Parts: sequence; structure tokens; C-alpha cells
Amino acid sequence: MTLSAGPSAAKKAAERERKKAEVRKRLEEAGRAKKAKKGFLTPERKKKLRKLLMLKAAEDLKQKQRQLELERQRVLAERILPLPDLDRSNLKEIFEEFKKRVIALESDCYDINYLANFEINELTIAVNDLRGKFVKPTLKKVSKTEGKFSKLTKKAEPRVDFRSGLKTVERNHMAGLEKDDEPKKWSK
Repeated sequence: MTLSAGPSAAKKAAERERKKAEVRKRLEEAGRAKKAKKGFLTPERKKKLRKLLMLKAAEDLKQKQRQLELERQRVLAERILPLPDLDRSNLKEIFEEFKKRVIALESDCYDINYLANFEINELTIAVNDLRGKFVKPTLKKVSKTEGKFSKLTKKAEPRVDFRSGLKTVERNHMAGLEKDDEPKKWSK
């Protein structure tokens, strides 16, 4: 029995060692998986992601600039009139046409600026209302002593009374007129 017990004991010991090694291997793999899950965004991956985001943002910016340039070209082509052949006979008509066009464009520009400023003011007021803050107007700094000096200099100036040299005239100037007499016209 010792012979049969020896190989079976050795087999059992080998089996146990194999199972222990298997369990150790599984635990190590689980530990590695946890570490990999914890540090998913490694510094290298962060750099790569940042670089890709920057490239995407640059591409979007270029696309937006192209689109704005196309829009600008379209509007300019719409608004700019080509110069017709200039001859002396219809020069005045051409001038009037361009004058009307300039006036229309200037009024459009004024309207757009007015609306933009109005919207900006409305939005500023709305933001201030939401914040609960109100804009305090900036006050002009005034020197108190300068005001006092200006009062003193005004008092020192001699005043000329132009009314003192004038004749006194009766206020009731309509009483002297008769019904048949018309008032004299002074404007002639």
C-alpha cells in the first residue's frame, strides 16, 4: 500500500500545486484588470486624445472661417453693383442710381447697428436682473474748490446793464389806433 499511496499522494500534491498556480494566475489577471480599469486614461492616451481634440477644433474653425468667407463674398456680390459704361449722356442717371443705392445701404447699416445695440442693452439688463445687480452710473468727479473759485470770479466781473440806456415806451400801443387806421407795417 505504501507504493500505491506514494504515487497517489504525489498526484494529489501535484494536483493541489497545479490548482494553487491556477488560482494565483486568475488572481493576478484580476488584479491586472482592476489596474487597467482604474488607469484607463494613461498619460499617453491623454496626450493622444488632447491632440485629436485640438486637430478637430482646428478643422472646425477652418470650416467655419471658410463658411463665413463664402457668406461674405455672397453678400458683397449681392450689394456691389458693376460700373456701367460711362458716357456723358446718362451720367446723371447713373449718379442718381448710385446715390439711392448708397442711401439704402447706409440706412440698412444704421438699422442693423441700432438693433444690435438695442439687443445688447436688453440682454445686459436681463443678465443684471437675473444676477440681482444693477449697474451704477459712473459719476463725474467735480472739484469743490474749483466751483467756489468760479463763483468768486463771476462775482468780480463787472456787469453791463444795456436796458438802463433805453427809452421807456407805453405798453398799450393798440390804444392809440382808431378802427379805420391800420397798423403800420414795419417790415417794408
